[in-house]
Amino acid sequence: MPFKFSVLASGSTGNSLYIETEQRRLLIDCGLSGKKMVELLGQIDRRPEDIDAILVTHEHSDHIKGLGVFARRFHTPVYANQKTWRAMSSGIGEIPTEQKFDFEANTTQDFNDLSVESFSVSHDAADPMFFVVHQGEKQLTLATDLGYVSTHIKGLIHNSDAYVMEANHDTEMLMMGRYPWSVKRRILGDTGHISNEESGVALTEVFGDHTKRIYLAHLSKDNNMKELARMSVGQHLERLGLKLGREIGLYDTDPDHSTKLTAV
Repeated sequence: MPFKFSVLASGSTGNSLYIETEQRRLLIDCGLSGKKMVELLGQIDRRPEDIDAILVTHEHSDHIKGLGVFARRFHTPVYANQKTWRAMSSGIGEIPTEQKFDFEANTTQDFNDLSVESFSVSHDAADPMFFVVHQGEKQLTLATDLGYVSTHIKGLIHNSDAYVMEANHDTEMLMMGRYPWSVKRRILGDTGHISNEESGVALTEVFGDHTKRIYLAHLSKDNNMKELARMSVGQHLERLGLKLGREIGLYDTDPDHSTKLTAV
């Protein structure tokens, strides 16, 4: 079985990524209700009881909303760093001790034929981290809730075969929108989210010969549109001379519908 993945859901209302190989089936985050998570897995013909582990990026509700219910119902092991465990304990309820595992930021853990490398990001959570998932020479990067894309992160995620990359907001929509200034300042700051433009620039700097697929993720429901994100990021990629749809695929994600289960 090849290394496959599906963005089960992505957006300001909930996030989850599914990954599978011949030996392992993982979720990264469980940010929708337990019932919705089961539905999303069903959209790609996968069963929740077959999930081997859930990896948690950070404690914000759009990443852990269904975590407690799902883990208890299906007896799924959960991996998070110690600060995140403490920060999310009140939000997820009691998880049996035998299902709780530590996975610290800036470390690597093996899950049979998968190797998962965590990296710290600048975001307003206790100890937020995201992941580069390796199987052999194949590499998948999940990078949202970034604040900004540091030189260290760019080096770490360079030349991935596939990216699930944040494109949270269109800056003009955000500035003209209904949010109070305090919220706008948080989103625009170094511990908030990156814009379509920032995402496009970062992707041109990490794109490599292996890169074939980019999924634009964590779009704001109030301050972005799929078409805007795709156009903005696509323009940056085209400036590299890339032919979208031929040399590289640029894909939407959705808060309610899973993407097609696809080989990395």
